[in-house]
Amino acid sequence: MKFDLHTHHNRCGHAKGTIEDYIESAIARGLSVIGISDHSPYFGHPDDQPFPNIAMAASEFPFYIEEVLRLKEKYRERIEVLLGVESDFFPEHLDKYKRIYAKYPFDYIIGSVHQSDGVSIFNKRRWNNLTGKQQIAAKDSYYRQIAESAKSGMFDILGHIDAMKANYPSFSDIQCEAVEDTIRIIGDCDIAIEINTSGKTKEVGGWYPSDSILELALHYNVAVTFGSDAHVVDRVGDEWELVRARLKELGFKQWCYFRRRDRVLVDL
Repeated sequence: MKFDLHTHHNRCGHAKGTIEDYIESAIARGLSVIGISDHSPYFGHPDDQPFPNIAMAASEFPFYIEEVLRLKEKYRERIEVLLGVESDFFPEHLDKYKRIYAKYPFDYIIGSVHQSDGVSIFNKRRWNNLTGKQQIAAKDSYYRQIAESAKSGMFDILGHIDAMKANYPSFSDIQCEAVEDTIRIIGDCDIAIEINTSGKTKEVGGWYPSDSILELALHYNVAVTFGSDAHVVDRVGDEWELVRARLKELGFKQWCYFRRRDRVLVDL
């Protein structure tokens, strides 16, 4: 059973194609389940759309929900369409985000950290002139934030949990105790993590997270799922078979998707 829970579309401002384009692409690629999970608005910001090329406007959010639900019904005989969202984690606005999300019938919510210490995790320049000690502190801060997102109770899945390596491959070589601590916390909180194949579109190549993190996830009984993080329709389900095979090699027996916030287990 083939599924992909992490897809975007043109509302966020940096993906191409409509929601329906991604659904049609999923059908063409033999998927049984497609999750729509565009970037949520910045609900904590006073402006409707403070960053037009990063996330949709707050005023667009109800129309996003409405469109996914309409297409869920339209395609119900051909593919299961799931209502999701990829949400940033801002602890200072946690209650507001929770109140907004509670209004809608989400199948799942992905929690992703895109900024750490006020700087984009994809900004390679953040590493310029840092000492080894400062690099460890930066990585520690990133993973502490991911751990807090796991404990927030808002998310079903944590997205691309080592994506800070995207444009700085040496990130993976920075030794930091917070990594294992964070995976243990994710397991204790019973939150899934995704294997996200969009790393191939960045300097680092490959997937998020690394095999070493997946081995920790297996040790701490962390559930896993799949997300292409497609921003173009041709990447829907990208490398699903390869990820499935690698998870089996590592010792995983199952992965999962979500329906109405309940985990659905699928044998590998």
